[in-house]
Amino acid sequence: MRTYADLFAVREFRNLFLANCAGIAAHTTSALALGSLTYASTGSALLTALSMFGAPLAGVLGSLTLLSAADSLPPRRALTFAAVLVAAGAALQAVPGLPLWARFAIIFTGAYVGSITGGARWALLTDILPTDAYVLGRSTMNTSVGAMQIAGFGLGGVLLFWLDPYEVFLLAAVLRAVAAAIGWFGISERPARTTARTTVGRTLRVNRELWTDPGRRSLLLNLWLPPGLVVGCEALFVPYAGDRAGFLYAAAALGMLAGDIVVGRFLPPSRRNRLVPALRLLLALPYLVFALSPALPLAMLVAVVASVGFAAGLPLQERLVAHSPAESRGQVLGLHHNGMMAAQALCAVLAGTVADLVPAGWAVALLATAALAATLVLTAGLRRTAPAPAEAVR
Repeated sequence: MRTYADLFAVREFRNLFLANCAGIAAHTTSALALGSLTYASTGSALLTALSMFGAPLAGVLGSLTLLSAADSLPPRRALTFAAVLVAAGAALQAVPGLPLWARFAIIFTGAYVGSITGGARWALLTDILPTDAYVLGRSTMNTSVGAMQIAGFGLGGVLLFWLDPYEVFLLAAVLRAVAAAIGWFGISERPARTTARTTVGRTLRVNRELWTDPGRRSLLLNLWLPPGLVVGCEALFVPYAGDRAGFLYAAAALGMLAGDIVVGRFLPPSRRNRLVPALRLLLALPYLVFALSPALPLAMLVAVVASVGFAAGLPLQERLVAHSPAESRGQVLGLHHNGMMAAQALCAVLAGTVADLVPAGWAVALLATAALAATLVLTAGLRRTAPAPAEAVR
């Protein structure tokens, strides 16, 4: 399975892709509506940012409590339940006069449930697709996320010009319901990966087993820290470029899309793994140029080139799947996703704190320096999971 035609010929992958697209579009439009309501009622930039981008922090709680549900529940039921719950949450957001604390409780409840079932989605890819097609499938899902975020924010901005936020929430609820229906009717029923019950104790035990393995621990840290710090660089595009920040975000999205397509579609496994060190350095190194306060065209070029480096995550995720037991694969991939999202949120907060003390260009360069340092420190641990030469040739 080497082409997108091969990939989308698989009915279940096609349906999983469409459900994910509908869910991401719903998330971005409702986030923009909630941000608009929050800012109008509070005037607080911090609360507005938290309403739009703070929900992934609920994944930390999910990872420490019931993350084992990603393996203990049949995947179709787990994903459908999460989609129905967030659809109901979007419908509740459409109620005028709802207190702000209730709106926050709704988004964090949905994010918590999503954090404990989301691993089932990525583990499902390993069931739907052949082993050697995982990277192509994951890279395709990544590009759909980027494309739907752009489309969702764009659509949300247009809709908020014509509709009030409550009507936008209703549209998001419809999209969530569509995602739930596609998942339920378009994906085959499969048994849970394990017969063990979903408990906090089991979640913590499996987390300990994953974390005490040096190879998996190294992969998780490499997937969390350097990319998270680079997302911190991106979080400063608005302070750096003001109302032209959209050009920088578009450039970064273009670079990420190009990296995912080239690495996921055109490179064989042996070459993907050989490029991991270069891609990891590429992710942070170009952002050092921001210390010189480059003009917008050069800053855009930097963002494009650097974001290609995010593709290093694809072969590292492939290694994580290969070095994880099948009965815990949902929890492994859920832990990776939740940790990645939490790291991005925390690094964005860190970046904003630094940018309050020094000029935005210098703050970007400092975050990039930290990302480079983390990359170099964590490199040695990746040798534990590097494919053997004979395996790489195959």
